[in-house]
Amino acid sequence: MEQLKGIHHVSAITANAKQNYHFYTEILGMRLVKKTVNQDDTSVYHLFYADEKGNPGTDLTYFEIPRAGTTYPGVSSISDTSLRVPNDQALEYWHNRLNEYNVDNDGITIENERNVIHFRDPEKQRLTLVSDETNVGVQGGNPWANSTVPADKGILGLGPVKLTVNNPAPTITALTELLTFKQVNSYPSSAKGQPDILVFATGEGGTGAEIHLEERNDLPKERPGRGSVHHVAFRVKDEAELAKWRERIQTQRVPNSGLVDRFYFKSLYFREPNGILFELATDGPGFATDEAIDHLGESLALPPFFEDRREEIEAKLKPLDTKRPH
Repeated sequence: MEQLKGIHHVSAITANAKQNYHFYTEILGMRLVKKTVNQDDTSVYHLFYADEKGNPGTDLTYFEIPRAGTTYPGVSSISDTSLRVPNDQALEYWHNRLNEYNVDNDGITIENERNVIHFRDPEKQRLTLVSDETNVGVQGGNPWANSTVPADKGILGLGPVKLTVNNPAPTITALTELLTFKQVNSYPSSAKGQPDILVFATGEGGTGAEIHLEERNDLPKERPGRGSVHHVAFRVKDEAELAKWRERIQTQRVPNSGLVDRFYFKSLYFREPNGILFELATDGPGFATDEAIDHLGESLALPPFFEDRREEIEAKLKPLDTKRPH
């Protein structure tokens, strides 16, 4: 088996697509690379924010669930999603920008020997900006040239993803024995009296290929809602490699979805022992499959298997204007 290449995407929940679009494109300066629908519920949007081309490893995606309630944080959850910025100087810029836009943040701190800013979006999703100043692993993407943020300060893609569990042992087994992660570091928890947070990496390692595992014995199970994370996906080279992973997961008798065609990539889903949803996703074919690079995300894109229902699908969606001046 080839090693997993790192983080592919993270998918979260929003109750308000319009507000979500404004925050991630105008304030964080990410590019909406795909406006489509949730393939499991076509009455709601699925929005993909990423770098200029939607390169794998740069996508933060949102399912719109208008009636989603409040998230009550806890264990068996993806409790933090990181976004990479080029260096420490960029992080200083971001500290000022977040304050300028009244974005709730904790200022610049150090975590796992890197400078970071923990912050929350309007729905209280837990996010972190992490500096790539010392990164020597997976390369980041390329910020969008038409971003509201200067290119030399822009978000490069996804950084470490934090999992919070009550009992870490079975999750460690899933990461290291089923998947291809190795423990590479640990750092103190910010929660009083809790064990150190363990750092696992795969592939080339670095900020784009890490899972941080937090053990908490003082929290209930998370009740997800708006601002919670639905799943994390890991990068697989291609469909042939994904088929090998399916065979491996089947052999280990882990319940799974089988291969799923998401059109922009192929996927396989399963839950690790603490109930957190993992996805393996191929690097291609990518988001330019059905739209020109210059116009990604500007109109509603539907996979071919939904195209004959376009009129019906569009009628159920609340209009969301994502056209941009060129």
